[in-house]
Amino acid sequence: MAVIEMVRTGAPAVGRWCRSAAALGICLAALLVASCSDTAGVNAPAAAMLKDPAGTGRVAGATEIDSAEHSRIVAAYGGIYHNDKVEQMLVPIVSRIVAASDRPDLSYRITILNSPAVNAFALPDGYLYVTRGLLALADDSAEIAAVLAHEMGHVTANHAIKRQDKARDALVASRAVSDVVDDDQSKRLALAASQRSLAAFSRQQELEADAIGIRTIGKAGYDSFAAARFLTTMAQFAEYRSRLTVQDTRPDFLATHPSTPERVAFAERAARQFGAPGTGDTGRDRYLDGVDGMIFGDDPAQGFVRDRSFIHPGLRIGFTVPQGFVIDNTSDAVLATGADGTALRFDAVGLAEGTDLADYLKSGWVNGLNETSVRSFSVNGLGAASARAQAKGWVFEIAVIQSGGATYRFIFASEAVTDTFENAVRDTVDSFRTLSAQEVAGLKALHIEVVTARAGDSEASLARQMRGVDRSRDLFRIFNGLTPGAAITPGTRFKIVTDG
Repeated sequence: MAVIEMVRTGAPAVGRWCRSAAALGICLAALLVASCSDTAGVNAPAAAMLKDPAGTGRVAGATEIDSAEHSRIVAAYGGIYHNDKVEQMLVPIVSRIVAASDRPDLSYRITILNSPAVNAFALPDGYLYVTRGLLALADDSAEIAAVLAHEMGHVTANHAIKRQDKARDALVASRAVSDVVDDDQSKRLALAASQRSLAAFSRQQELEADAIGIRTIGKAGYDSFAAARFLTTMAQFAEYRSRLTVQDTRPDFLATHPSTPERVAFAERAARQFGAPGTGDTGRDRYLDGVDGMIFGDDPAQGFVRDRSFIHPGLRIGFTVPQGFVIDNTSDAVLATGADGTALRFDAVGLAEGTDLADYLKSGWVNGLNETSVRSFSVNGLGAASARAQAKGWVFEIAVIQSGGATYRFIFASEAVTDTFENAVRDTVDSFRTLSAQEVAGLKALHIEVVTARAGDSEASLARQMRGVDRSRDLFRIFNGLTPGAAITPGTRFKIVTDG
């Protein structure tokens, strides 16, 4: 009999709060000589290692590589998300599809990753992962079953082993780069290539996993059309997200499992062998009961975005970007872009408290630095320094600020110095502040709330209850599998996002 185990073990790890300069494009690569410094006093993603009861530090039946890969994955996705309701909802779904799968004898260890990214994947030895971002996007148990059965299909068809071999080859290549090239940017780009190889399957493997997953959920009694529905939802969410976020270097489910019309059509054809749409169980109410109250978006432990502001309750800092900027928080850095092409990266550097910030700017990590532009000043009572640099066709404004024993860094990039660029730099830096205890106490995380439609409710009235998200009406439709103008039936339950 298969064993389904929720992974709840998590331990903090020493980490870095910085990101490959490629996240903001080649422009930052032109500026930075050595920008990824160990961060002091900044909350880092949690890393976790599974241990067996005997205390050997190894998972029964798992390879050392898988165990190490598990820790890397957990660290890369912000740690493990613990929520009893979500776990109690998820385990029966997995148990049901394992029993109906081609390999009901396999055991799985399920990890919910504490990330707003939309992703799910599996390692060969039964490590199964799903992010809370994907759980938030799904509309019912059948859709989650379809996603997880798809990933299990990769395992049973040995796709994951082939992918792991590719990842090892990429890791060897990245180590070769590290040994030969004394250049941090090249090393980071090689590592990014290794990470992408983890998620890459061929088109044929994806379709094979689709077929296996749909067959599995159909045999399990779930609505076999759930896979096609979720593929459509992913396409809609990808379009929604593309207008809101800065491009990210990490692979996610939306990038590595593209929802093409051909793939949706394939999923619908495969589903028909089990009957017409609506034949199987969706388990929607059970699913909604599980995700009700789940954190949505950024975890406050890593800071979060509200409108145009980034706020970090743990570090007690915050700043606001100008109108027209799109801001994106990650576990490593805050990235933003303006309508005119201005790029911003905000991160932290590991400097000893009291370090002269002007000297730090002159210490050699900035290419094309104009030393005459370096100046010291204060921002809302905090010590600060700034400088201008120019390299490879880009102009940079750098500002560093000390607060609470830590040092924070703004890097702005533009192709030309304009009034708009200079105003954006000034306004953003001037907005940096230390949060009061009262402000911190009043901050609330966004979460999913399940509401029941009443007589007279409409798509618009329900969407107006959403808080802390852009284009709330579009997101409401996507989250609840609705088409524009769909009728709202009193008594139907819907997901909204709120901070109440």
